[in-house]
Amino acid sequence: MKKNNNLTTLSALCLCAGLSMFSIAAHAMGDDSEKTPDCPKGQVYDSKTKSCMVEKGSKISDQDKTQYAYHLAKTGRFQEALDLLDTLQQPNTREAWNYRGYATRKLGRTDEGIGYYQRSIALDGHYAKVREYLGEAYMIKGRPDLAKAQLATIKGICGTGCEEYRDLNAAIEGHPGS
Repeated sequence: MKKNNNLTTLSALCLCAGLSMFSIAAHAMGDDSEKTPDCPKGQVYDSKTKSCMVEKGSKISDQDKTQYAYHLAKTGRFQEALDLLDTLQQPNTREAWNYRGYATRKLGRTDEGIGYYQRSIALDGHYAKVREYLGEAYMIKGRPDLAKAQLATIKGICGTGCEEYRDLNAAIEGHPGS
């Protein structure tokens, strides 16, 4: 019986470690499944300290700033997201351009947003999230043909079951005349 308990414990530890690594990987890829807390204005969530920190003069990583800018944009704080993205040491990343595009599009500056999405795609043509957002921007512009081309690209990246495919497909199907 002792041998079985050790094996069970070892199996449970391996499972927990695997799930933890999956969670870390998902978060690093921009999945907001782990709820990012709201910080007071002028502060950013720092993943190292697991707390909100004053953005200016702190050692918050560009990755944390980029992820928090996305959180700000997803909660409707679009200009704050753009302001935070302006503080990046290395702003030329697929995520930073994508989230800049998202925030500007949501502010009604769709053409500007499309330009940022295209910069993101130039860095990584297989980034499904930017393809989804670009397709949504094309729907705003009345170009379902271009949105459907993005949908086809997403299908090639992650299939029809991924969130990006489902979301863009819903936006296309929900638009009159598509």
